[in-house]
Amino acid sequence: MRTEALVIDADGHILEPPDLWEKYLEPKYRPQAIRIRVGDDGYEYLEVAGKRAAMTRPGALGMLGGMGKQREIEEARRRREEFVAAGKADQLRFRKPAPDETYLRGAAFGTMDMRERLQLLDREGMAKAILYPTLGLLWECETTDPELSAAYCRAYNRWIADFCRDSRGRLVPIAHISLGDPEEAAREVERAAKDGCKGVFVAPFTITRRPHGDSAHDRVFAAAQDHGLPFAIHPTIEPPVWGVFHRYDNFGWAAWYFDLFAGQGVQHAFATFFQLGVFDRFPRLKVVVLESGAGWIGYFLDRADAIFTGTTIAQTVRLKEKPSFYFKERCYISADPDERTIAAMMAHVGEDRFFWASDYPHPDHPGNYLEELSEMVKPMTDTGRRGILGENVARAYGLT
Repeated sequence: MRTEALVIDADGHILEPPDLWEKYLEPKYRPQAIRIRVGDDGYEYLEVAGKRAAMTRPGALGMLGGMGKQREIEEARRRREEFVAAGKADQLRFRKPAPDETYLRGAAFGTMDMRERLQLLDREGMAKAILYPTLGLLWECETTDPELSAAYCRAYNRWIADFCRDSRGRLVPIAHISLGDPEEAAREVERAAKDGCKGVFVAPFTITRRPHGDSAHDRVFAAAQDHGLPFAIHPTIEPPVWGVFHRYDNFGWAAWYFDLFAGQGVQHAFATFFQLGVFDRFPRLKVVVLESGAGWIGYFLDRADAIFTGTTIAQTVRLKEKPSFYFKERCYISADPDERTIAAMMAHVGEDRFFWASDYPHPDHPGNYLEELSEMVKPMTDTGRRGILGENVARAYGLT
């Protein structure tokens, strides 16, 4: 995509080195480091807290860097068409990769090397990329130990700050925070901010099962607000019992279905900030909604305002103003480049509230994101186009 506008990827990913936690964890926790092992079946698996991860299927680690691999996409299409034509559509399942399709072999260009990532930005005409993890999206659902979860986060945050440090500000580190121990989480927000992290993110669930907006987390919100760090909610693998779309038996194979609704956990977490009055308690806190699409935000705010202003249910909402007031002042949402409703949504919600994101290199998004992005911004006003391409994210994160 050729443009004179500032272009910033609001949600790109790296693939962490397999020995990250063995190197960056404090010695006390290294025996329980997150590791990639090989099982008796020849497949890699993720080990968390000394146990085999239960929610990462065999072969999945090798696919994490697989965005835009056209040969595999075409193979999947042919396989689907063959099964449907043969009347065997009910036998379609996700293709199980071969054991030699490993995590390192599957790593796309720019996912494990800082210089390569800068080359990728240059090639695609981007000024900067905000970076999030990959293995870091898999482990938090595997342990309910708040002390160990906090240690895993600290290790990753130190590493991502180092990874980005010599990029001349073009690669922007975001700290991973677990809300299991709010006091420790607040300390880590402060430490990560001093180490160069420009924002923080949390999973769409909490291991304590307290809502994200609960006052128990106020010290975390205060630390983010005081350091000017946007507080983001990013999808991760979630425990099935906590996901409302896990409502059917014998349906775990339906990868398309689950990916379609993967953003719902983010929506649930975000809504707790309104229900529990976070925005009035922390008037300078910025909240970011990531990788859950953006087209739904119009309905969300319309419905939230309608309940707030026109029903008795509103008496449970701990806010002075209606929800859309706070969103238009202090919230941001990331759109996928293939969305087609965002130009219209901007007129309703605000041109300055939207980001775009590639999700590179994760395989659940198409690889032609720059082509899609060009189409998405065509109907936008000039200010809306410049805003979503990069100016909004630069302003939210204080990037220069």
